[in-house]
Amino acid sequence: MVIGFSVALIVFSLLLMMLVLMHKGKGGGLSDMFGGGMQSSVGGSSVAERNLDRITIVIALLWFACIVALGVLMKLDS
Repeated sequence: MVIGFSVALIVFSLLLMMLVLMHKGKGGGLSDMFGGGMQSSVGGSSVAERNLDRITIVIALLWFACIVALGVLMKLDS
């Protein structure tokens, strides 16, 4: 079970890094490397940004839950 949560934690960590880098930067940041600075204000972009925010929050909560579960499992083993 510890191995399963460890693998899930690695997957959620990679997803979280990818999602954070996809967010639109307020200035010249890492998101501009992926074309974020070249986009104009498109009508549907606000909906896409809100969905990206929601997905990021869900992945962050799952990441946190994996850390808590691993902590509990490690505490029970010792």
